[in-house]
Amino acid sequence: MEDRHLLKSHNKTCLLYHVVCPVKYRREVLTDGVVKTLIETCLEIQKRYDIHFIEIGTDGDHVHLLVQGTPTASPQHIVQTIKSITARAIFKQSPEVKKMLWGGEFWTKGYYINTVGLYATEAIIRNYVKNQGKQYTKLHQGQSTLFDTPA
Repeated sequence: MEDRHLLKSHNKTCLLYHVVCPVKYRREVLTDGVVKTLIETCLEIQKRYDIHFIEIGTDGDHVHLLVQGTPTASPQHIVQTIKSITARAIFKQSPEVKKMLWGGEFWTKGYYINTVGLYATEAIIRNYVKNQGKQYTKLHQGQSTLFDTPA
């Protein structure tokens, strides 16, 4: 497994995100040419921003990305950067796509994003934190409303 840690002057991080971006109206416009532009544009984004693309996958009407960011960029900012720059590039390289989407936007306003653990699940990290030091104090037992089970 490749070490995914980013080293900066005062921190070492590994922030991985699974991002799913649907095309506007879920139109199936991700042709080979559009995907080629998307990938080339993502590689350009990687050169200019601290957004690193680990995997890019397409499925006709949506794109899956495995990206790595830094603590200075919020997940929302990462997605906004990717969507705005790729949409401009795709419309420039493939103007017929803009017509297929009624001349408006390439991506839907929404997206899906989830953090990806490099080494462990939430349960493993929770147990690791719980067992640190001799005087562990349970400050808060958070429970997600979506998929967390009580500890």
